[in-house]
Amino acid sequence: MRRGARFILIAAIVLAIVFALVSCAPSDAATSPGYVSGDGTVTEWQPGERPGPVEVSGTALDGSAVDITDYRGEVVVLNLWYAACPPCRAEAPDLVAIDALDGVQVVGINTRDDAATGQAFEQTFGVQYPSILGDDGRAIASLQGLVAVNAVPTTLVLDAEGNVAARIIGRAEASTFQALVEGASAS
Repeated sequence: MRRGARFILIAAIVLAIVFALVSCAPSDAATSPGYVSGDGTVTEWQPGERPGPVEVSGTALDGSAVDITDYRGEVVVLNLWYAACPPCRAEAPDLVAIDALDGVQVVGINTRDDAATGQAFEQTFGVQYPSILGDDGRAIASLQGLVAVNAVPTTLVLDAEGNVAARIIGRAEASTFQALVEGASAS
């Protein structure tokens, strides 16, 4: 086989593989294979059966220290995210709104980004709550058994004692956040 014909054959095979892979790729960015996301499954625990209390601390994107035990007495919404995650971007405005409620504190754990990337995300979405730099894995390790390492976003709703009242694996709607915060507040 001539060299030119061999090149054309190899190029045709490569293109066929590329087109096959592209046709299998999801058309929706929220289901893109660039990250692992949950399906929005919600698990709730009744008072007395709740895991915890949860203790997570670390360095925030701005360099300050964050310890969620400082927020005992409030409902804490602990959200795992990263800047390029489409569902994380979609739910960011809802988390900002939840954080504005009395008696509620949102704390993020940025699972992949450097501080500058995380801060750009915060500026884009008007995020005022702290986010722990979690790229070293320590913050997520402290949540072992409660969150899957790669399921982003994942959100834990903690009651006033720091126990897990609910967990959302994947993107949550504003109404879901609201209902779970109210449920954690009532107990």
